[in-house]
Amino acid sequence: MSKIDIVLGTFFGDEGKGKVIDYLATKADVTVRCSGGNNAGHTIQVNGKKYAFHLAPSGILTPGTLAVIGNGVVIDPRVLIEELEVLKNDGYSIDNLRISDKASVIMPYHIEMDKMLEAQRAPGDKIGTTARGIGPCYCDKYERCAIRMEDLIGDTFEEKVRKNVKNKNIIFKANGWDEVDAEAIIAEYQPLGAYLKKYVCDTINLLHDCLEKDMSMLCEGAQATLLDIDFGSYPFVTSSSPSVGGVCTGTGLSAHDIGEVYGVLKAYSSRVGEGPYITEQNNEIGDTIRELGHEYGATTKRPRRCGWLDLVALNYAVKVNGITGLAINHLDTIGKLPRFKLCVAYDYNGERTTNYSTNAKFQETCKPIYEEFEGDFEIGDAKSFEQLPEKAKVYLNRIEELTGVPVKFIGTGAGREELIVR
Repeated sequence: MSKIDIVLGTFFGDEGKGKVIDYLATKADVTVRCSGGNNAGHTIQVNGKKYAFHLAPSGILTPGTLAVIGNGVVIDPRVLIEELEVLKNDGYSIDNLRISDKASVIMPYHIEMDKMLEAQRAPGDKIGTTARGIGPCYCDKYERCAIRMEDLIGDTFEEKVRKNVKNKNIIFKANGWDEVDAEAIIAEYQPLGAYLKKYVCDTINLLHDCLEKDMSMLCEGAQATLLDIDFGSYPFVTSSSPSVGGVCTGTGLSAHDIGEVYGVLKAYSSRVGEGPYITEQNNEIGDTIRELGHEYGATTKRPRRCGWLDLVALNYAVKVNGITGLAINHLDTIGKLPRFKLCVAYDYNGERTTNYSTNAKFQETCKPIYEEFEGDFEIGDAKSFEQLPEKAKVYLNRIEELTGVPVKFIGTGAGREELIVR
């Protein structure tokens, strides 16, 4: 049997997973999305055109590759269909798409609930949600009242919508929020279900059949480790498990089925929304990195907070996920600076530590300990590690040395072909 290789984020998302996924997807028979929803975006540049995928697996761009949305994903059918229509209009076939019948559906009342809850939070308590309804949809999943894809295309849809809307409207009314209309939702969503019906199937058995046939498989994670509901900087996290554990729960595959685990990061770091960020540079340096790296959200267009790469946090991601190879993007960006820094440890109450914790007081107390590196190098013409400038090699070698994990991929630019593979 074959194994499934995994690509996931190591920090706060937006690390450039799409480029690595796109490269590996061209060599995979099956690509799988296992968690999250349209609160995350994978941006891929093909032939000068950018595609921002929020739900469609990146492998859908590769003819002959099966593109699967697993049961751990929460799906806004309006967003998914919009993405599929863009691809169809650009000449791509979407016949290779498969959607889990067990995936939960984001409904309009989830989006309203998301907005209402965030509006009611005090300024210092705001999560920074994208207001896409992700969290409330996952809440319904665990409340056991979610509408699944099998419901959307089945006979129970109307009954479940009316029941859920009745309960949600009690909450909306009590909070002075506009109520939602069950009949309007049914009228809007039934055609969406009809559009997607032919792609919906039992993906769990499908994926295991693919493994038994020795088909090469790739799983793409959304968001990243430090946004994990369990392992991230709680409560400033997402509502799912974008770490390696979410692969099993979001696809039905087992730990035995996992092959390589590639952790994607930038040569610096960034974060969108609220929450602690130890190496943040909330200053001119951070502003410079943001502009050089075009650090604005693929989904929200919000400016990202920027700072230096944190190896303490990276080693935490390596431990949690069992990462076997690193993929580093934006080395070209950091090379534009005359000098830059790498966090190699923390000062915690006067003591040096390399142990990471998401505990709020720990995060507030820690001060980064840096090593400094020389910049002013260009890597755009490099096609191999050996062709990189010596300054770039020194930085990459230090990352390998302190993590114990080899750097397998190096992004040299925005295009899909601008990638060094070792």
